Amino acid sequence: MWVVQYDERLEEWLETIPADIKAKVLRIVDMLIMFGPHHVREPYVKHVEGQRKLFEIRAKGKDGIARVFYCTISGQRIVLLHGFMKKTVETPKREIDIAIKRMQEVTHG
Repeated sequence: MWVVQYDERLEEWLETIPADIKAKVLRIVDMLIMFGPHHVREPYVKHVEGQRKLFEIRAKGKDGIARVFYCTISGQRIVLLHGFMKKTVETPKREIDIAIKRMQEVTHG
């Protein structure tokens, strides 16, 4: 069974987003745990282009769109790294950069 770890900064952010979007994010996290990340696909999650190990949870609600970046690490662990409310069609590079930096913290200590 897969286990999910939250970056503490992400946990704080989750408390600030609209309830319907947070519920969708958590439902997709449950799907990742139940079925494993290799069996959950679009429209729920998507591989981040150009990043071998980085993926995003895609959640939409009446008040906007959220993205939560995650990676998988050994021991069947999913690490939720960084989230943001999406305001543009394209994901801002700085949001991806934050997720990459946190992924490196998790994978390289």
